[in-house]
Amino acid sequence: MGEMIEFPRPDGKTAPGYYTAPSGTAAPGVVMLEEWWGVTDHIKHTADELGAAGFRVLIPDLYRGRVAAVGDEANHLMQGLDFGDAATQDARGAAQYLKSTGSKKVGVIGFCMGGALALLAAMYDPEFDAAVTFYGYPPPEGGDLGTIKIPVQGHWALHDEHFGIAGVDKIEARLKEAGVPHEFYRYDAAHAFHNPNQPGHAGLGHHNPELAKLAWGRAIDFFKSHLN
Repeated sequence: MGEMIEFPRPDGKTAPGYYTAPSGTAAPGVVMLEEWWGVTDHIKHTADELGAAGFRVLIPDLYRGRVAAVGDEANHLMQGLDFGDAATQDARGAAQYLKSTGSKKVGVIGFCMGGALALLAAMYDPEFDAAVTFYGYPPPEGGDLGTIKIPVQGHWALHDEHFGIAGVDKIEARLKEAGVPHEFYRYDAAHAFHNPNQPGHAGLGHHNPELAKLAWGRAIDFFKSHLN
């Protein structure tokens, strides 16, 4: 199990985060970015799983302690979030913390809202060495994903009402055109298929245990090959 810590941001402020790790500090690091629900027990458990696989994991608490119970609350929290600040200060500060405390390489992974933030971090934060997104991508005004210099892995739901698969196709075409190393996987599933603990109302996502296990294994293998 992990613990809450404080870490410095590039702007000199501090941010809270959930930190979990295997014994020893030389393991590669991963910054994990939350779904729109906040730093829930589920996302902590997911970080603990990644820690058990051999990574030092830090989840910046983007909502500063607030967690949503239903979709309306989550949407309100997400709309109040400064995405640029989250990606270039919280996420980047977490990466710098992991690198300054022993990790030679650091990846970033995010789910839903956090997946969009992971791609922004891959674009704008030079500390990251690999990026994984589950179902989320930023809007076009977030920047040119073709400028990414690190390997990217994407896990996409074919029946995602929040992040349409047509947008995924456009992103993949841009990555191919720009020569960004990437591997995209499309699943016959709905949004948030990796999360068995959707708070609030049904319909926001449908857990698919088999595909969740497949995607998670691919993510761990990807980080093992690019961060070790």
